[in-house]
This record gives sequence, structure tokens and C-alpha cells, in this order.
Amino acid sequence: MAATETSINVSKQSIRDLLSGGTAGKFLIPEYQRPYAWTADQVDTLLDDLMEYTDSIEDPDNPDSEYFLGSIVTYRNGKEREVIDGQQRLTTLFLLLRALYKKLENMDDPQGRDKNLMQMITPLLWVTPTLTGVPSRDQPLIYSQAISEEGSKTLGVILETGSIPPGADDNYAKNYNLIVKRLDEFSQEKPLLFLNFVVNLLQNVIVLPIDADSQDTALRIFNTLNDRGLPLSDADIFKSQMYKFAGSGSEEFSDSKGFIDAWKELEDDAKRVGVDMQTLFVHNMFLLRAKDNDRKTTASAARTYYGANNFDKLHNGTSLKGLREILNLWQVVNLQEPIDGESWSQNEDILQMLDILSEYPNDYWKYPTLMYYTKYRNDPDFESEFLDFLHRLTAELVGVYALTPTVNAIKQAVMNLDVEINNSPMPRFNFKRVNVQRLREELPTPHFRLVRLLLKVVAYLDPDQHELIPEKWEIEHIFPQKWENTNFPELADAEVRERIEHLGNKTALEKKLNIQASNGFFSRKRREYEKSAIAATRRIAEQHTEWSVDDILERDEQLIDLISNTLQEWGLNQTAPLDE
Repeated sequence: MAATETSINVSKQSIRDLLSGGTAGKFLIPEYQRPYAWTADQVDTLLDDLMEYTDSIEDPDNPDSEYFLGSIVTYRNGKEREVIDGQQRLTTLFLLLRALYKKLENMDDPQGRDKNLMQMITPLLWVTPTLTGVPSRDQPLIYSQAISEEGSKTLGVILETGSIPPGADDNYAKNYNLIVKRLDEFSQEKPLLFLNFVVNLLQNVIVLPIDADSQDTALRIFNTLNDRGLPLSDADIFKSQMYKFAGSGSEEFSDSKGFIDAWKELEDDAKRVGVDMQTLFVHNMFLLRAKDNDRKTTASAARTYYGANNFDKLHNGTSLKGLREILNLWQVVNLQEPIDGESWSQNEDILQMLDILSEYPNDYWKYPTLMYYTKYRNDPDFESEFLDFLHRLTAELVGVYALTPTVNAIKQAVMNLDVEINNSPMPRFNFKRVNVQRLREELPTPHFRLVRLLLKVVAYLDPDQHELIPEKWEIEHIFPQKWENTNFPELADAEVRERIEHLGNKTALEKKLNIQASNGFFSRKRREYEKSAIAATRRIAEQHTEWSVDDILERDEQLIDLISNTLQEWGLNQTAPLDE
């Protein structure tokens, strides 16, 4: 089958040509775009550039004198031009034109140049019927439907009246006020140059409009451009599609306003939890793939996946309620905040296991964890079954990564596990079998990305550790990394020095205590260990008055036994389903 043909139209145009008469349709800022967000600095920079450019040109009618403003990517959406890229500078341009029009209205030029310039600007701001030639000021040539845009009414009032509505304090109001002030100053200092400024803006400032035949084509073009404005995320596109579906009467919302309120609440909560909306959609994608029995390790990008079949996955199978469930898990993991009505979220053992997994070197632990939680969270035995599942998952992930520290070593097994979880609360684990003897040999010097996880395992296996270890902690070298050879002559031996990086010489310690312990002698360090909220670290201080390189080897053996035995108890190398 031949690839779908697409077309684009690219033509260098002046501002006057681009906007004249609105004959090509109004500019629409669509639902998925972010609010107008240019700062005062960005507006000042644009005005400075345009004013300096005008000052440098002797004859504004010289066709060789041009200033390139940038590109604008749009696609034809009915009678309107939906703006995919360039909405920030395009909106600022409309504010500038309206401020110029207002300034020209109040000028008294006996030669009538101000009136002539106003006539040039009129069809660039408002719909102007050909028959009457009278502009419809309540129909500006740009308007915003951005879901999160609370100031779009301000833009409409400014373009219609030339004044800021009472109480408005959004970016439209701030930037319009700034533009008016700058134009007043410029016209007073250089009145003739001000008129040239208007001419230059209309006929010598050049844009590169790129008109695509479809939204998808326009978005692909957008992704290849370096835009001055804010980047458009996948989540913005997904929001727009879900919004349209909500407006048509989905089961989740009776109207589009309900969706907008729920989206804003979810977005704010996600920011507080430390998870962006894009990530929630990626996680949801893995859940949907598992439900479709998709075990492939290679996957489409989220935009491609959701965009297939006219975004069918966003209309059927994705809901804000489902995204909320995903966020609930990360609320527990990231903030240790319990979920109302879900007792597991206060279970000490489960919280400790999730805290351990949060140190895993890649994100692949998250997908089966999410799959299990969202699928079975309402089951009567979920709490005990979830803990068993987390034990088994941790054992397999850590065991495989310890011997083969790459994401490819666990990818396929995780994709298979996701599907198995969807089919049963007692899923079969098909991870690569781990040679326990090799594991024991690797544990004293594990891959550096696994050290924090292993130290958390050690910390939580201590019977006196009932609380989660403090959030801000660091890897503490019991025998200092830096030393004076006169103090430790035995470290002249390179082999002995190498032991300092063994797991047996490391422990978890709060950041503040770690700073105070510094690189001092053990007699000083142990005073800080005694203050620690981490029981395993306090135990080192209780059991040792001195610490030598021989103590490192002894603790290596203790940790090898502790970790390898625990991983096997949790289910390492068990090929049977979870309950067998």
C-alpha cells in the first residue's frame, strides 16, 4: 500500500499579506495548546529588534529591506487556520497591531498619514466585509480555545476595544500594557520614525507560513522546528482529543466543562506528586498494550500509538479516572500519602518494597506494578497478594540486573509479565534464570546503579526498621574514600584500597549526618551513625568500635548471605505462578 500523500504550502509573506482581510480564515488557537505565556522580557526583545531594525533602514519602501520574524505552522480546519506552531509570536503580533491602531487613532497628523496607516491595519485585525468595508470589531482574526486559557476573554476585549478589561492581570493584559507604554515612548522620542516603524512592520517584517493539509502533517512539521515558544507536548494533543469526546457526551462527563475541571485538578495533582501528564499517558499505554496481549519490546511513540485509528484509544480505553488511578500509586510511592479507602497504602511492608523498587535503575519495574495495582486493587485479598507480587518482582529484577546490568535483559520478561498479570492475579514469571553462585560473586562489587537499591534492601531487612528511611540520604563509605597514607599505611596496597568500594564498606546515612561524618576516623563517624534513623547504620556503630579493611570483607560475607538468601525467599528463579 502506498504511503498516504500529504501536502504543505510554504510561501514567504509580509505581515500584511499573511493577515490581510482574513480571506484565508481566522487563526484558531486550538484546545490542546498551552496558554499565552510570553514574558515581558520576550516582548521587550521583539520590540527592541523591530525598533532597531526600523532605525537602520533609510527607505522602508525598499523591497530588499526585510526582517524575518519566524515561521507559523497551521492546518486548514474548516474555514479556520488551526495554529500548531507559532501561537506565542502570532498572538503578540496581534496585540502589537491593536496597540498601533489605538496609538494612530489618537495622533493628529495633518498629512493624513495616520489615517492611511489605520486603514492598512484594519483588515489585519478584524473581519472586514468587502461590500461595506466596515470592520466587525467583535470578530477579531484570532481567538483561543485553549482549555487552560483563562485569559482568552481578555484577548477578545483588547482586540475589540483597545483597552484592558478591569481587573485583568494575565499575560495578555501585562504584555499589551507594556507594548502601549513602549509605543508611547517611541512615538514621542522619534515621531517620524514611529510612522516608518508601522510601515516596516506591515510590509517588511516577513514570516514563513507553513500550511499543511492535515493536523498530523502539521504536527510532524512542528516537531522538526526550533520554536521560540513553549514546546507542544503529546499530552496537549491527547487532552484535545479527550476534550472533544467529552463534549460529545462520553460516559465519564456530561459536558466538556466537567472534563476541563477534572483535567485541571488531575494536572495540578500530578505536578504536586512529581509526575507529568505525559508520563501518565505513557504508563496508560503499557496497560492498554497488555490488555491487547501486546508483548513486543519495541513500541511506537505515545503520540503514534494513541493517534492510530483517529485516536480511538483516547475515546475508548482511556479515561481521566484511569489516569487518576495511575497517579494514586505514584502518590503513595513519591509522597507516602495514603489513598482514601485503600488500606494497602498504609501497609509498612508494601511501602518498604515500593521504596526499594523506586531505586531500580530503569522504569520497567513500574509497568507490572501498575498493571497489578490497577487490575486487582479492589480484590478482597489484594493487600497480601500485592506484597507477594512485589517480593517476587523485586527478586527477579534485581537478580537479573545484578548479572546483566542492561534494560534489554529484563524488557521481554516484563512485557510478558504485564500480559500474564492481566490474565491472572497469580501470574507466571518468565525471567531469565539467575545463577545464584554468580550472583553471590557479584554482590560485593555490584553495578554502581544498583548500590542504592541494595542498601535499601539491607536497611529494610533490619528488624528494627519500621519506618521508611529518610528521603534525603546518601551512600556513606564507612572506611573513608580519602585518607592520609601516614594514618592508614596498609592502604598503600592497591588491592586493599579497592575494598573501599565494596558493598560491605557502604551504608545508607542521612545527608546531614553524612556531611558531618565527612572523611573522619571511624571513632568520629560512629557518633553520627548513632544518631541515624536507619537501624542498619546504627547497628554498625553498636557492633564496632573500630573499622578496618578486614571488617569490610567480613561485612561483605554477611551482606552476600543476607541479600542472596532474601531474594531466593522472595521468589528468585521460581518459574511457577505466584501462588504455587
